[in-house]
Amino acid sequence: MIRFGVIGTNWITDAFLKAAQALDSFQLTAVYSRTEEKGREFAQKHGAPLVFTDVAALAQSEEVDAVYIASPNSFHARHAIALMNQGKHVLCEKPLASNAVEVKAMIEAAQRNRVVLMEAMKSTLLPGFQHIQENLSKLGTIRRYVGSYCQYSSRYDAYKEGTIMNAFLPAFSNGALMDLGIYCLYPLIVLFGRPIKVKASGMMLESGVDGQGSVILEYENMQAVVMYSKINDSFVPSEIQGEKGTMIIDRIDVPERISIAYRQKENEDISAPLLEEAMYYETKEFVRVIEEGWLQSPVNSHEHSLIVMEVMDAIRADLGVVFPADNA
Repeated sequence: MIRFGVIGTNWITDAFLKAAQALDSFQLTAVYSRTEEKGREFAQKHGAPLVFTDVAALAQSEEVDAVYIASPNSFHARHAIALMNQGKHVLCEKPLASNAVEVKAMIEAAQRNRVVLMEAMKSTLLPGFQHIQENLSKLGTIRRYVGSYCQYSSRYDAYKEGTIMNAFLPAFSNGALMDLGIYCLYPLIVLFGRPIKVKASGMMLESGVDGQGSVILEYENMQAVVMYSKINDSFVPSEIQGEKGTMIIDRIDVPERISIAYRQKENEDISAPLLEEAMYYETKEFVRVIEEGWLQSPVNSHEHSLIVMEVMDAIRADLGVVFPADNA
């Protein structure tokens, strides 16, 4: 059994625990919350025997082997490094940190302590993404990747009425790019590697974060176009366009319905419906890496996470999004 602790008591942690329970080697033993009352309520709900209100105490616990981090983005690096310095494996919610400087520090801590650090990017570990990878060669020479994720935030109405929640505050390293744009970028980097050039434009909100953005990423023989937003919806699928055909992907964050429209033959359905909760697959990968004695996932690797964050740093520079963590 791998004994898990969790940092965060919000809906995403609920979803993680629901998915993780399907793994035979998963055992929840500890919950961290800033308040004892909320921590105990969450622990009782999920059957965890231990509650912590201090990250250092959680890190030192001999009853915990690994920790899932779902604290605000601006806390990811400090929480992860504190845990890894005490020998804990870390599965950290996306985005891995606030910026590339923090990601590098996290990777160094993981390597120094010989523990697993993995970004909890679910999409690249789903069956649908595996189908995308396996069928990519059928498209011929790839000329364009189009990633789209635009979803009107449930918190945006409150924002417009004057109540600014964490999702729209630079103090917590948030905004549309960090929340949704990363879902378009991570698959791109896993499939095609580091771009040669990045150029972005977008719409800034008065709180200091981006509400939406558009990005063009240049590769040697192809372009990538990424569109993301938290202030409007879009129902446009994502695509990978090749000289022999185009792969059409229903949702870049949870790819299930996938097809190839060929130029000179009938279309092909390569869909891959989920057989488990979406977050099950990332947790399974994390557990597999630990059990195999590896130090990182070959898919959600340190290199991929660092490249994605460096690209996001470049996008934020174009947009003018600055986090307090950038000056720490």
